Amino acid sequence: MRYQFVIYEKKGHIAYVTINRPEVMNALHYDTNAELSEAFDDFKQDDESWVAILTGAGNRAFSAGNDLKATAAAIAKGEKLPDFSERVRFGGITSGFVCDKPIIAAVNGVAVGGGFEMALACDLVIAAEHARFGLPEPRVGLVAGAGGVHRLPQQIPLKQAMGMLLTGRQITAAEAYRMGLVNEVVPAAELVVAAERWANEILEGSPLSVRLTKEAALAGLNIPVEEAMQQDRPRLLRLLASEDFVEGPKAFAEKRKPQWKGR
Repeated sequence: MRYQFVIYEKKGHIAYVTINRPEVMNALHYDTNAELSEAFDDFKQDDESWVAILTGAGNRAFSAGNDLKATAAAIAKGEKLPDFSERVRFGGITSGFVCDKPIIAAVNGVAVGGGFEMALACDLVIAAEHARFGLPEPRVGLVAGAGGVHRLPQQIPLKQAMGMLLTGRQITAAEAYRMGLVNEVVPAAELVVAAERWANEILEGSPLSVRLTKEAALAGLNIPVEEAMQQDRPRLLRLLASEDFVEGPKAFAEKRKPQWKGR
């Protein structure tokens, strides 16, 4: 697929997905969402892509969310709007997207509305010092229906989440870090380097172990630990039957870096 509103690159085992509409603060209209969805589907299916980094072009915004001007223009022209059930919304990663590979959000500025919902759907969030986060949907007659109203209370204390959800107020990167929404806050110039550092640390582990770990952690979030551990048994059997399971101890014994295969 040829991309107009997204930059999609691969370097080694890292896939880079960049929302490329800086002139509108990387707001998401239908075509942008479709391209993002295509990129993430490719990442999911590519055996050589083990970690993805999602960011926005420029230094003003990660993404300002839904492109309300494009929506209003489409309504004025009588055009049919995308169905809210379509998985293509917000890059396709906020709903119906099951991917056991880690995705890192490198938040390079404003992340509000659907932009924040995309960051919430990622596994790690690295933020530039000037980044801001918020779900202002009620202020424009909407709700954060791409997972924001659910993921935010799952990731921070309920009262903090309700304060943000009901008022639509934005918080700084430092506040987001204190709440536990962000893994690290860095100067803007160091953002991509920091995200790559996290990605490369992940790549030091067996990609199969990493994927099974993510899969198990998410599957067990809302059930008792003992039940979650019982559900892990098929995953452990997959691990025990893998080449990586043999390679890890062998490399350790031979005092060398493992040559992971991801299988």
